[in-house]
Amino acid sequence: MDSREIVRRTLNFEYPERVARSFEPSDFVFGGPEIPNPLGTWRKINEREWRRTDEWGNVWGRVGETSKGQIIHGILNDLSEIASCPFPDFANATYYTHAQEIFASQPDKWHIGSVQGLTFKMAQQLRRFEQYLVDLVTETLQINRLHDRIDEQIQWQIKRLQQAGADSIMFWEDWGTQTQIFISPSLWRAEFKPRFMKLVADAHALGLSVIMHSCGKITAILPDLIECGIDVFQFDQPRIHGIDTLSKMQQDRATFWCPVDIQTTLQSKDETLIRQEAGELLAKLWRGQGGFIAGFYSDEEAIGLEPYWQQIAGDEFLQQGVQ
Repeated sequence: MDSREIVRRTLNFEYPERVARSFEPSDFVFGGPEIPNPLGTWRKINEREWRRTDEWGNVWGRVGETSKGQIIHGILNDLSEIASCPFPDFANATYYTHAQEIFASQPDKWHIGSVQGLTFKMAQQLRRFEQYLVDLVTETLQINRLHDRIDEQIQWQIKRLQQAGADSIMFWEDWGTQTQIFISPSLWRAEFKPRFMKLVADAHALGLSVIMHSCGKITAILPDLIECGIDVFQFDQPRIHGIDTLSKMQQDRATFWCPVDIQTTLQSKDETLIRQEAGELLAKLWRGQGGFIAGFYSDEEAIGLEPYWQQIAGDEFLQQGVQ
């Protein structure tokens, strides 16, 4: 079986011959919209500080040369500007040319179309995060209008990525802290669940599966997300939800894509514990039938981890993840 067949069987719980994986040699290749943006390159403004402007017009800042930085000024200063605030035109087919080339050059891989966030992520970047959380409660109609404009651009990304040759679309949208989601589950269900339902249905109608990455403990809304039709959940901290909890939720045929937990088990730097967790993930989530992708956390420097420890996890996934 090539990578495409391994992943297809994994998502369909059709007993792939081995576990799918995102460490090298990975079963996946990524491509997404690329918008010309001369201001997108980091520029040094003094001895310590750097700035760049993203495609949406948000200004990012960082200290030093290696940080990913953070938004220091969102383009949406006032909610009265929602209708006139300039957004990127994700309908522009030329933005997806490189993605199409990437997918066409690797026909044996599973093609993941990278979407620039979903509604929550993009809205909080346009508006200062703390203010946005207040707006969600106090300015419901205005926020609905903002979300509608963002969703339109997401829908264009889904359509264009499918045309470029994607098999799945994937979005990165962190919804929680280490203890709970950022907003109440009732507010999430009122404002965001219908949007998830619509966007996921749009992707499915085009033959695309949907992959969601989220950090933090979002266990409270995980059944809702499964109900919305999310096909794959990419979690770097499976233990924050509980591996047994995730296993029970697989009755709804959700696939989980996880490395050995990056905040607990890998940080132990204990080979026995790392191998044990890799085996537990396979035994409880993969079970030889699919529904699990052996993951890899790419930014090891950010979590203070030497590559050796994930190599151990990868070795265990390879040894045990075969029929």
